[in-house]
Amino acid sequence: MFLFCGVANAEFRFPMPEFASGYEHPAVHTPIPSNAMVGWDVAVLIAALALASFLVLKRRKRREIFLLTMFSMIYFGFVRNGCVCSVGSVQNVMAGICDPAYGVPLTVLIFFAAPLIFALLFGRVFCAAVCPLGAIQEAVAIKPVKVPPAVEKVLSVFPYIYLGLAMLSVAMGSGFLICQYDPFVGVFRMGASFSMLIFGGIMLVLGIFVARPYCRFLCPYGVLLNWCSKLSRRHAVITPTDCIQCGLCADSCPYNAINEPTPAEAPEARSKGAWRLGVLILLLPVLTALGFGVGGLLKEPLSRLHPTVQLAERIAGEELGRYEGTNIESEAFRASDTPNEELYAEAVELKAGYGRGGRWLGAFIGLVIGCKLISVSILRKREGYEPDRGTCYSCGRCFKYCPVKE
Repeated sequence: MFLFCGVANAEFRFPMPEFASGYEHPAVHTPIPSNAMVGWDVAVLIAALALASFLVLKRRKRREIFLLTMFSMIYFGFVRNGCVCSVGSVQNVMAGICDPAYGVPLTVLIFFAAPLIFALLFGRVFCAAVCPLGAIQEAVAIKPVKVPPAVEKVLSVFPYIYLGLAMLSVAMGSGFLICQYDPFVGVFRMGASFSMLIFGGIMLVLGIFVARPYCRFLCPYGVLLNWCSKLSRRHAVITPTDCIQCGLCADSCPYNAINEPTPAEAPEARSKGAWRLGVLILLLPVLTALGFGVGGLLKEPLSRLHPTVQLAERIAGEELGRYEGTNIESEAFRASDTPNEELYAEAVELKAGYGRGGRWLGAFIGLVIGCKLISVSILRKREGYEPDRGTCYSCGRCFKYCPVKE
């Protein structure tokens, strides 16, 4: 009772200030967030890339490379929670290209560009010992077995598909697929959805027997690193001197990333190989056109990546009685008083956009398949065992097995 009386009389004890009498609001100073940690991340990234390059090209010690790998897993993974991530930065760059109003932070640009620059100079040293996603898989690769080369070639198309889907998703405003389906971010952050924890667990268990399954068969950033590493100025070599062709390095590599020497006698006539290559070159535009046509047919499933299309289908299903009750999204939409027709029209427009994007995605995949067939058909002369510049992770496993040390 006394409390309510005190509250009622408070307006007489403490009269409100008269703001019209020349009173001026004090300036509000918002503290600027510290960039110290962001700058530290960039410094550690550049230092780790430089050290990895030195260890791979000069020291050639598998143990030292592995120790740097474990440091990267701890720092970039568990300490920094897997973010900023060079793998996911592809999406930020694509968003900046598609939307000029989207500002890509300088830190993200550095995390995107630095590994690619180092790949152009020294090969995939980022994969060797700096990427936390690769590091956690390298840590569990206890008894890796070789995947048949033919199977490896087929599965190697999937990173290109994933990259194309991720870029289409960003361009259409569906979100960042790579971050959404990162199998290891839940491990690094000690929390994720149940389905993603299962996915990450499967990847880690599979990684015990199939070395780096995510890096080899899914990683979209690995596509760009592959391209840059093929053009690298310098690259890891198996032996610093002449190869004695013992084959131990190829046996030790679980990634099928070491090419064997060319046989002394050609396996087939030169004319036959040239004829096959000519056929594949002529087939290249056919595969591209076929992918263009097939991709356009995928607009319905592709469009369901977008939340607006998902919501439109949910609302239509509720109106037709396909669903019992509503969900959070449909309740929020109905509370907004937006006409259903407006939502349906937006969904139709998005589906048309996905139809156009799906065609280009299909053409891209058709071109990739054609180029891979051509690369397989070309026989390059090699005197000894050599790492494949595109697919070699510069992990150093082959160093300790090579009997030629100097």
